[in-house]
Parts: sequence; C-alpha cells; structure tokens
Amino acid sequence: MAPINSAEAVSSADDFRSLERTRLRSLVERDMELARALHSPEFHLVTPGGNTRSRESYLTAVQTGAITYLKWQAADIMVRQFSGVVLLRYQAELEMPSQSGATSSFVCWHTDSYELHNGFWQVVLSQATRIG
Repeated sequence: MAPINSAEAVSSADDFRSLERTRLRSLVERDMELARALHSPEFHLVTPGGNTRSRESYLTAVQTGAITYLKWQAADIMVRQFSGVVLLRYQAELEMPSQSGATSSFVCWHTDSYELHNGFWQVVLSQATRIG
C-alpha cells in the first residue's frame, strides 16, 4: 500500500481535500510522525497574528503543547492543481485553549500550497487569516 501522501495515492481534487483533512487531524491529535511526513522541511507558516514559523518551530510547538488545537474543522476546500503544485483555500473553525484557560473559537481563511517532492506531496507554504 502506498503512503498516504504518495503521488500514486493522491491525484484528484478529492484526494487533496482528504490529504489536507488528514494533515489537520494529525495536528489536532499531535500525531507527529504523520505531521512530519506531510510538512516539507521547507515549510513556512504565516499565523493569523502575522507571525511566521518554520517547520521545526511549528511542529515543535504542536508537539510540546505550546500550540494546542482542540478542533480544526475545514469547510469546503477549493483545489487548484498544476504540474507539481497544488493550491488549497478554505475557511476553517478552530478551537484552542486561551490564556485564561477557557476555549477560544474562531474562523480563519487558510491558503496552503503542496508540492511534489521525491514522489510525495507535502505542504510547503501555509497562511491563515483570522475572520472578524
């Protein structure tokens, strides 16, 4: 069986939607082995607050609980496919613990780019923009 992000396993728009939802689930569940496989070593995130994080900074923060996602639910995911690059755009509802200990719920636009590296699709760039 091919790995979940292999070029053989992922080719259609629906496959990319499923792959992105799998990536989000890996972050919520702190499945770091899967998260590392789905994030390129060149990954960069622009957070809703305008900060940037490298792959190591981001995944370390998720692993240690410095960033904790209680929920990350994507709505309809728009997919644009090109040779070796796929762009995704969607709104998502996120829940995270706030500094007070309560749960903070908010909605963001997400734009992600996946690139094909050595036969595997990995997210390379990600930008989240908070709505409201």
